Amino acid sequence: MIDVQKLTTLLTKIAEVGQQHPNPPLLAELFPFRHYFHNGELILDRLSENDGLWTRREILTRFLFLQAVLDQGAHIEGVRRFLTEVTNSLYEKEIRFLHKPLDFFRELGIAVDDLIEKHETVKKIYAPIWAEENQSNANKFNMMRIDKNDSKQVLNYAVHRWGVPLAVPYLLEKDLQKTGKISLEPLVEHLESFTSAEVMSQKMKDNERYGLGKAIGDKAAHLFVKWYVHTFGLAKRNDTAWRKNSYELPLDSNVGRILLRTGFWLQLATMEDYQKADIIQLGGGKKGTHYLRVTNIRGTKPALITPESEFGQHYLEVMKMSFGQRKRTIELQRIPNALLINTDYAVGDLDDGIIHIGTKYCLNHENPKCAACPIHRLCLAHNNERQDLINDYRT
Repeated sequence: MIDVQKLTTLLTKIAEVGQQHPNPPLLAELFPFRHYFHNGELILDRLSENDGLWTRREILTRFLFLQAVLDQGAHIEGVRRFLTEVTNSLYEKEIRFLHKPLDFFRELGIAVDDLIEKHETVKKIYAPIWAEENQSNANKFNMMRIDKNDSKQVLNYAVHRWGVPLAVPYLLEKDLQKTGKISLEPLVEHLESFTSAEVMSQKMKDNERYGLGKAIGDKAAHLFVKWYVHTFGLAKRNDTAWRKNSYELPLDSNVGRILLRTGFWLQLATMEDYQKADIIQLGGGKKGTHYLRVTNIRGTKPALITPESEFGQHYLEVMKMSFGQRKRTIELQRIPNALLINTDYAVGDLDDGIIHIGTKYCLNHENPKCAACPIHRLCLAHNNERQDLINDYRT
C-alpha cells in the first residue's frame, strides 16, 4: 500500500518551491506585448480588447502556441531568450507574424537571417552555462534542433518549428471566412471547444485538420496548457475540466530525475516493473549508467496501486471531474493530479518547482547540489537510503 500522505507532502513541498520560483515565458519583454503588461503583470481585465483584427488574448495565445513548439531546446532560459530576441527583431522590422502569420513566410529570408544571427548571440551567453551544468561541450549547444540529431539546417527549423504553429491560426481564419463567420479569437475558440484542457492538449497534436503532428510532443503540449490555464490565466472557460488540475504534468527529464531520486516513482512500482516497461534501461545512460526513459512513463500502470483500492477510487473520481474522462485504469503520469486535488497547489506550481529544482540543484550527473536543494530532507537518495539513484541513473 502506498503512503499517500508521504507522497502528497513531497509534491506540495515541490509545488511550494514552484510558487516561490515561477517559470513564466518572457512575455513582458516582447515588443508586441509592451501594452499588455503593467509593472510586469499581465492586465487581465483587458484581454478581450482588440489589438488590430484580434483580441489581446488571441495574440498572446498564438505566441504561447508557438513557444510551446520551440521550448524544446537544450537550455530553457537560452531558448526563451532566443525566441524573445527573434520576435522583437522581426516586429521591429514590421514583420508582425502573430497578427499576420503570412508575414513570416513572405519575409522568410529575413526570418532565417534573424534566426542565424540571434542564435549565435544567445549561444555565446548560454552555451558555457549549459556545458557546465551538463558536463558537456559548449560546441554541442544548439537551440534549433529538430530531433536528437544535431540538425543545422536553419530553413528546416524555420518551416517545421515556426511555420507549422503559425499556419494553424491562419488556416482557422481562412476556414471561418469560407463559412461567413467572424471571430476575433479563432485560435482561442478552437482550443476551448474541447471537453477539457487535457483533451485540448491531445488535440493540439493529433487533430486531423489543425493538429501540429510531429512539430510538438506531449510534454510541450502540456506546457502550453499550463501557461494558458495556470501561468497567465487566458482560459475563458472556468468549469472544473479547465482549472488547476485539468491537465497532466509536463513530463520531461527533470520530472523523471527528481521523482526517481526522491523515491516518488518507487512508491508506485518497483525497479523491476520499470525495467519491464522499458522505462529503466540498464546500461543505456552516459558512462554505462542506467537510463530513465521518461517518455515511456506515460500510459504505464502503477504496479503497486489498483483501481479498486481507496486511492485508486479517488484517482478515478479526479479523472472524471478534472479530465472529463471515465477510464477504469490508472496511469503513472496522472497520479500527481490526484494527490494535489485537495491541496492549495496546482499542477503548474508543481511543474515550476520541478523546473527550478531540476535546473538549479538536481542536475543530471553524479554531483548534484543536494545540500542547497530545498527538498533534500524529503529526498530518498540524499538521505543515503538509495545513493545509487544519483550515482547510477541518468535522464
